[in-house]
Amino acid sequence: MAIANYAKFHQFKERIQSIPASFSDDYLINDHFLLEKDEKKKIEIYYAPFEYVNEEAKVVIVGITPGLHQMKKSFSTVIDAAGTEFNDEEILRQVKNNSSFEGTMRKNLVKMLDELGLNEYLGLSSSIELFEEASHLVHTSSVLPYPVFYNGKNYSGSTPNLLKNEVLKKYVTDYFATELYNLDNPLIIPLGVNVSNALTYLADQGIVERNCILSGFPHPSGGNGHRHKQFAENKEAMQEKLKEHFLQQSLI
Repeated sequence: MAIANYAKFHQFKERIQSIPASFSDDYLINDHFLLEKDEKKKIEIYYAPFEYVNEEAKVVIVGITPGLHQMKKSFSTVIDAAGTEFNDEEILRQVKNNSSFEGTMRKNLVKMLDELGLNEYLGLSSSIELFEEASHLVHTSSVLPYPVFYNGKNYSGSTPNLLKNEVLKKYVTDYFATELYNLDNPLIIPLGVNVSNALTYLADQGIVERNCILSGFPHPSGGNGHRHKQFAENKEAMQEKLKEHFLQQSLI
């Protein structure tokens, strides 16, 4: 268990906890939490406390970037922790548990993971337990760990191209990639094509073990109308990959 080495929580904790519990978007999307912007590409990157790293994880689930909904949940968790005895690591752990892929996305994600049989390899009745009592088995993250907005909306990973924009690429290589250094060859599940491309790039650089990546998993967002088709087309190959990965792990 650890806090990411790039973490900025100590800089922003008091600022977040000074926000009223019933806050509007304006309290989050403003210069107080702006980390970086690319005006030409209409990209803005804001702080949110997604900086907990579960170094004991057997599975890493990777999205593109936290959206506004997840950002709100993360701030609420930090605000609720004000006045408690929780240390920073515990607060950040709660942020991940409460906010990661929260909502309909988590429901769709769990359904597909169970259909692949991941829960059985982990000894769980359902993959929903990864977000509950079995959270010690999973590390959730994003290739862009902080919320990124394109033209004022959640960034999808497509426009601008994630790996061709130097500002965004920096967050993949200098932030997200460092989270993986101390993990012991977990199964990495990239959600969607754009995340898969980023993981493939890191594998090409020798930063990630290629044989640990479960390719072909669709993004579980309700807005992804192609996810059922994508899942069906790749299901057999993904099940074979799961079998190979966990067999290899059992032999180590």
